[in-house]
Parts: sequence; C-alpha cells; structure tokens
Amino acid sequence: MSVPIARTVSELRGVVAQWRRSGATIGIVPTMGALHDGHLSLVRKALERAERVIVTLFVNPKQFNSPADLIAYPRTESDDAAKLALLGTHLLYVPDTEEMYQVGFA
Repeated sequence: MSVPIARTVSELRGVVAQWRRSGATIGIVPTMGALHDGHLSLVRKALERAERVIVTLFVNPKQFNSPADLIAYPRTESDDAAKLALLGTHLLYVPDTEEMYQVGFA
C-alpha cells in the first residue's frame, strides 16, 4: 500500500474539497521530512482524532540561516512515504519551493 502524494496546491485543494463534501474531519501534521518516532507519534495521534490525515513534507529554505545547512538537510521522501503508508496516512503533501512561494499567492 502506498500513500497518495499531492505536489501542488491545486491537487491538495481538490482532495480536501472531496473530503469536506463528505463531511470528514481533517488533520494535518506539518513536517520538513526525515521523519522519526516523534513525527510518527504525532501522525498516530492525528489518525486517532481525524477521519482523514495529511502529512506535509516541505524543507522550507526560509528556516535556514546558512545555505549549506539547507543543502545538507536530509531529504528522505520515499522512506517517509513508506513509514506513513504503514500508519494509514491518507495524503502526503510534498510541494517544491516554487509551489509554496508563488508570485502573488499570498
């Protein structure tokens, strides 16, 4: 089993709109990836409290003072997706920087 992945705001909105129309409660666990047991415990808690759970993986360049630190930050999307699939996560949102910081979006 694999977890579906949305990479754009449009894809994310489409899935969330379907869930809302069905009346589902939705939880979100924002992360920068490289998931560890602490992240997974948050996902488990979200799965207990919501009918649908989204986990985000976004390495935000604005959170790093040093470009070297940003480059060195681990990116483990396939491993993270496998862990989340085992838990039953409903959607993984993995935008790139351009998607998150669209001109005129905010």
